[in-house]
Amino acid sequence: MRYDLTADEVRTLLNLEPHESCGFVRVTFISNQRIAPGGLPAPFLDGRRSSKVAAIDLNRLRAHFDIAVAKSRRAGRLTLLGHAEAKLPASPADARLETFPNPAPHRNYRIHFETDDFTSVCPVTGQPDFARIDIDYIPDRWCVESKSLKFYLASYRNEQAFNEAVTNRILDDFVKACAPREAVITAQFSARGGIALTVRAEYPRKKLRRNDV
Repeated sequence: MRYDLTADEVRTLLNLEPHESCGFVRVTFISNQRIAPGGLPAPFLDGRRSSKVAAIDLNRLRAHFDIAVAKSRRAGRLTLLGHAEAKLPASPADARLETFPNPAPHRNYRIHFETDDFTSVCPVTGQPDFARIDIDYIPDRWCVESKSLKFYLASYRNEQAFNEAVTNRILDDFVKACAPREAVITAQFSARGGIALTVRAEYPRKKLRRNDV
């Protein structure tokens, strides 16, 4: 069951100190949809006028709140577009996919990216692996900005990983950045030893039917 707090209630709750014995803060449920932090004025403190009393791990709440605030502050801030002096990141860990608000969140529509310039490195031989990368997704609240995507994909040029790992990491990072309704990453790697390899990773994960295996 989900209970939502207003922004003011979250701030009030975060300003409380956890109980010294257990590290938790008590909150009182005052209806089926709302909860009141234990720091609110009476009569909600003693729980007499409500049906349920619960405890919240304040440290965990603060951690989740800090992450949400950081994401909301980062979202929509474009630092690469229009900045010619921007340098390519050294690795995917140093790269960041930037986003901007979806102009039509009420509608399902597809966005397609493609590039033939992708390169990663085989972790065994140290030889470069060349690939065509196609990205198709249905945005939800955020769209991925294309220059940041270009820089992100370029950051794999010195990354040692198998083709399968590379494709799945791209999908994971893409989903983490923009939380799309759907996303498909298709990586077509050039032939090595006479065999070409294509990896397709999808989000959300679909249940396999017996005939699909």
